[in-house]
Amino acid sequence: MLSTSGSTTRKLLLAFGALVALFTAASGFALARLADIRDGSHALREAGGRVRDALELATAVRDQYAHLAHTIILGNASHVRFHDDTRARVEALTRKLREQARDAQEQSWVADIQQNGDALNRLYHDTLLPAVLAKDQAAITAAHGRALELVSRIQAGADSLAQRFDTSIGSFEAHVGAVEHTSFRWALLFLGGATLFAVGVGIYIGNSVARPVARLSEGAARLARGDLHTRIPEGDSGELGQLAAQFNRMTEALREHQAQLVQHEKLAGIGRLAAGVAHEINNPLGVILGYVRLLQRKAEGALAEDLKVVEEEAVRCQDIVEGLLDLSRPGRGPRERVPLREACEEVVARLRESSRLGDVEVRVEGDASAWAWPPRLRQVLLNLVKNAAEAAGQGGTVALVIGAAPDGGASVAVSDSGPGVKAEDLPRLFEPFFTTKPSGTGLGLAVSQAIAEAHGGRIETDTGPLGGARFTLRLPPASPAQEAMA
Repeated sequence: MLSTSGSTTRKLLLAFGALVALFTAASGFALARLADIRDGSHALREAGGRVRDALELATAVRDQYAHLAHTIILGNASHVRFHDDTRARVEALTRKLREQARDAQEQSWVADIQQNGDALNRLYHDTLLPAVLAKDQAAITAAHGRALELVSRIQAGADSLAQRFDTSIGSFEAHVGAVEHTSFRWALLFLGGATLFAVGVGIYIGNSVARPVARLSEGAARLARGDLHTRIPEGDSGELGQLAAQFNRMTEALREHQAQLVQHEKLAGIGRLAAGVAHEINNPLGVILGYVRLLQRKAEGALAEDLKVVEEEAVRCQDIVEGLLDLSRPGRGPRERVPLREACEEVVARLRESSRLGDVEVRVEGDASAWAWPPRLRQVLLNLVKNAAEAAGQGGTVALVIGAAPDGGASVAVSDSGPGVKAEDLPRLFEPFFTTKPSGTGLGLAVSQAIAEAHGGRIETDTGPLGGARFTLRLPPASPAQEAMA
């Protein structure tokens, strides 16, 4: 009995030891594979970063071309600084891609991007800009064609890099998938009859690795097809969750850049149209108005009423043309420190004198100052206050709240007691020709936003404390040069 008991004990000990050894081996193997997966995740994140850098380079080159095009459109050197800033970002991204290049082919693409980028910069400063300033149309056309060619080459190089980096993402994903499969097979082999444990391990690995990797793979595929609204759930913890968050931030940044580029190109097209036809339209409108006002002196009764309608519509046409011109030249005139409370009170007084406020109560609160071109700043404030008064209606209230931002900038929030802005109208609120008013031209807010952006600021929209809409004009802090002048 003792011998048997001892033998059983030894067997149990051996079996337990073997089980412990089996679990230890399985755990060691699983830990090794998890470390491999972690390394693959790091590599996948780095590859995603390289894809983002290549796409950001393509976006930066488009921005550089946009400033080049603006130089041609405006016919002056006002976009040189913006062009040089964008060029600096292109060079920084090119250097970063050069450091990330892993083989001769990638290094060759980066070298071509650098060479074409340098050529594009020289073309802008040495050929295009002098031609624009000299009004040499032939030279401008030739330089523009050459610029398009260089931009296309740079874009092709950036696309090739992005495709190569995207391919590397696929290889990393395949590696992680292979590691997962091997881990599952060896877990079954090691654990043998421990089916429930093996299933638990498989479920754990599937939930913690396979699904996040699959979501990343699907998101990368959708992004490669041009779907900039791709979003990956960020509920996972660890490197894959961080990679999903970075992927979402990257797609959001790309979407914002794309929207800004579309908006800038839209405004540039409207500006070109306005600059081309404004003179031809304003001349006949002036003649029409002159004759109408001459005839009004002699007209009576129904004819006088008809002539008044003709005059009002002609003036409306002039306002539309002037609004289009404002879009094409939002204002980069001489800046000076403007007391915002004084400017707001002046705008309110002007509207009050012209009887455009009616019995709307308008109050101005707070005080701050900002660097701006006074005529254009007053134009923005006048548009915002006039719109707020119209939305508030008779007996309504409009509040102008001026404040200083922590970064040294300033803001003017214009709130009204009107019905507010419908949710479906918010995305189109600053589009040219979009209006919710029967008699509006749809240019006031578009022009105001263009002026704000020309000053380095922006206009934001939300619900104000009075229950209606609130439009907040945010202006940036003064530059070091401006501070030195103050």
